[in-house]
Amino acid sequence: MGSEMVMVDGVPFPPEIVAKPLALLGHGITDIEIHFLQIKYNAIGIYMEKNIIEHLGNWKGKKGAELAEDDTFFEALVAAPVDKFFRIVVIKEIKGSQYGVQLESAVRDRLAAIDKYEEEEEEALEKVSAFFQSKYFKKDSVITFNFPASPRTVEISFVTEGKEETKIKVENANVVEMIQKWYLGGSRAVSPTTVKSLAENIGTMLSQ
Repeated sequence: MGSEMVMVDGVPFPPEIVAKPLALLGHGITDIEIHFLQIKYNAIGIYMEKNIIEHLGNWKGKKGAELAEDDTFFEALVAAPVDKFFRIVVIKEIKGSQYGVQLESAVRDRLAAIDKYEEEEEEALEKVSAFFQSKYFKKDSVITFNFPASPRTVEISFVTEGKEETKIKVENANVVEMIQKWYLGGSRAVSPTTVKSLAENIGTMLSQ
């Protein structure tokens, strides 16, 4: 793919993350429509190890349009034991607390629906919410989620102009899984454009 940047709604994303060979396999935006006016919040880049296709053999030969509608495919993406890295770039300024509340409620609702929302999950989620509480998401601020293949943890970082990068680590496996599903959850994911992009790109890889 060379080193040319991939543009996501005017925001540049490197085609690979250099620290480890993770490829940009999906990208998109989060947005909302109010009175026919589209408001864009964030640009999203989803990076994964290319060998993820070794864990997706059941979908070989399926077209992107089919994969985009198949939630079991996205379950397999989340479950695959490969490194994943999400890079979120702010398009529209908001308070970090607003993002934190959205993330917290989405994860809590998913866990509650499968009876996995206990005290440990609540504590882990509160830690995430508190991390974002004091932040201000200026335009071009960057949030990253770094999911190693194992153990099931996530390192969340935030960097904005004029301030040093801050990080936290979340070690509750149930919360970590549902944070992944917020972006990789198929029909329930926060960004349909990212889901479509992942399905198309991975579908192409599976057809080779």
